[in-house]
Amino acid sequence: MVLRMESPAPPIKVENWLRGQPLTSFQPGKVYIVEFWATWCKPCVAAMPHLVQLQERYKDSGVEVLGVAACERATTADEARANLDAWLTEKFSNLNYRIGFDYTGNMNKLWMDPSFSVGIPTSFVVDRDGRIAFIGFPTQLDDVLPKILNGGWRTSDEARAADTERVVEGERTMREMTRKQALTKPIYAKLRPAMEAEDWATALSAVEEAVAVMPDEINFRVLHAGLLLHRMRDMRNGLPVMRQLVRDAIDKKSEPWMAGAMRQLFDPAMDNSHLPRAERFAMGRELSERILELFPPQGDARKFLSYGAVAQYYYESGNKERAIELVELALKSLDHPEPMQDELKQYFVPPLLQALADYKREKACYGALSATPQDRSPKESKRRGRKRKREKG
Repeated sequence: MVLRMESPAPPIKVENWLRGQPLTSFQPGKVYIVEFWATWCKPCVAAMPHLVQLQERYKDSGVEVLGVAACERATTADEARANLDAWLTEKFSNLNYRIGFDYTGNMNKLWMDPSFSVGIPTSFVVDRDGRIAFIGFPTQLDDVLPKILNGGWRTSDEARAADTERVVEGERTMREMTRKQALTKPIYAKLRPAMEAEDWATALSAVEEAVAVMPDEINFRVLHAGLLLHRMRDMRNGLPVMRQLVRDAIDKKSEPWMAGAMRQLFDPAMDNSHLPRAERFAMGRELSERILELFPPQGDARKFLSYGAVAQYYYESGNKERAIELVELALKSLDHPEPMQDELKQYFVPPLLQALADYKREKACYGALSATPQDRSPKESKRRGRKRKREKG
């Protein structure tokens, strides 16, 4: 059954209440905000101070906020619960609303799945009579909540139109996700073992199958170019694939696409000396100019995704000062305009920090992390590759 406005609110079935008193049922006369979130979800974390404010502002109007952590990532429920509890203690020690924890999937099955809610954060507002009054993003609550409290929201044309649009879009998204899962499952069944075995021919066959049916799936497009250019070193087939990836990335004006293309050409951690220099630099120049045009250094946009490869382009072009400036901006953007979660920093910081150390030829630090200069010359890269092969053999 579809969960939408006017539907009776599903029950709350969490494993534990980590903050606040347990809630067994919705009390008539009260309005509840049920917020699905996770510690790894940046928009979820950004919404929490706002939920604290709403709880404080409307507590005398019978509003109660419930945070439901039903998507924590961990290998066991105990690990997820312990990580969540420690995170709440560190980040929100004085939280003024309840937090429920569920690792079983029950809450997602009761609330998220039947409402076609495919991502978090998602806010559900339960009206004074125990029925769903709103499903959407927490950023919409400032506008919607006062109307719900006044009792006129559910009968308004605005509410009906918004809910109908949400359901239609949710159904479309779910169909697309189901279609993609059906297409990618057999492809990944061939691709993963081939990549682990370094069977590049089989991996390429699987990726080409994926690209044929999903040409706008960026991960497959980037992997396609990477297999041909770097694993198989097939320039005859790889360069046309790379050229098309660059063209599509620029046409889409998409940072993930342009960053993915740039990393195939100018990843600081890769040896690209086998690529045709003139064409490599021509593609790199065009991508770099477009990236800096769309995401300029003076703005507050995140720069860690694409600036590392752009910096390498400038470094190899002989502009070391520009390269250093761009890497430093990328590192700075990890905490501006809002701090990035530590889990993500552990992925993005090391390669940027290593590049900075290599460019400056001195030790570079970011918080508790540091890197020392390494020889990134092609000859040294090849020697390291031969050494690793001897160690394996």
